[in-house]
Amino acid sequence: MLVALIQQSSLISSVAPSRASSDFVAGASLSGSPLVAAHRARLAASIADVAARGAELVVLQELHDTPYFCQVENVDHFDLAEPIPGPATDFYSALARTHNVVLVTSLFERRAPGLYHNTAVVFEKDGTVAGIHRKMHIPDDPAYYEKFYFTPGDLGFRPIQTSVGALGVQVCWDQWYPEGARLMALAGADILIYPTAIGYESGDTPEEQQRQRQAWQLVQRGHAIANGLPVVAVNRVGHEPDPSGQTNGIQFWGTSFACGPQGELLAEASATDPENLIIDIDLHRSEQVRRWWPFLRDRRIDSYQDLLCRFRDRGKNFKL
Repeated sequence: MLVALIQQSSLISSVAPSRASSDFVAGASLSGSPLVAAHRARLAASIADVAARGAELVVLQELHDTPYFCQVENVDHFDLAEPIPGPATDFYSALARTHNVVLVTSLFERRAPGLYHNTAVVFEKDGTVAGIHRKMHIPDDPAYYEKFYFTPGDLGFRPIQTSVGALGVQVCWDQWYPEGARLMALAGADILIYPTAIGYESGDTPEEQQRQRQAWQLVQRGHAIANGLPVVAVNRVGHEPDPSGQTNGIQFWGTSFACGPQGELLAEASATDPENLIIDIDLHRSEQVRRWWPFLRDRRIDSYQDLLCRFRDRGKNFKL
């Protein structure tokens, strides 16, 4: 199956920090705004490009319609959210149908007044919504203030059934947790997919920056190995200023990638530039790999009860 990874930079990446917040809140509050429209037009061109080259499955990065607004806590940014279904799903539905592709998108969902999610929406080739995944793990770190904006997901870890296979879609911070990947595999996922927005704070040393980026890729390649499944991760790329000016902003490290069921790297995008990658992924190879490495067979499901604990505190029944 030909899978396309569309890695893009934000159109606001060159805006000075003193102007960034007011510019994108004023210009991107609704689907008809100039900034959101410009992001969508560029994505539409990229989707047309990869579809013309034979892509059957197209994956976009996290929160691709806007700059990464979670660098600051600002109530006006809630105006960026849209209902599902809504204008954004109408737009991407039409693209999936026009280009006959299965399309994985990432949207800021307005579920109800005051209730918002970071939601991946998957469209079938005919434009219908195949399913959604609401981001389960929500970070709250400097420049990643997502708990302010997003309610944790309540749909669990269920693959989305499509004409190209069962897609184990999660979102960004979910990718660091082996539990989610395992549950997707146990529910029959054919591939693990992670729309992402992650990068460095420019104050980090070059050595620390590389440790972070390599850890991000290695943990996901580990999910591939542990579950015998291919993995696709699509990140944004380029510098986005901090609208508050309190930090130097985020340098999103790109390097979107795909790996096979033994963790082998199949393709990797640029660390600095937008790129449309197309990779041929053999979903049938997973069964052969699982025959060689039968990790699912050898799981001790009778001994994992404590995984449901926050922490295994020392107690009278806990032996050192």
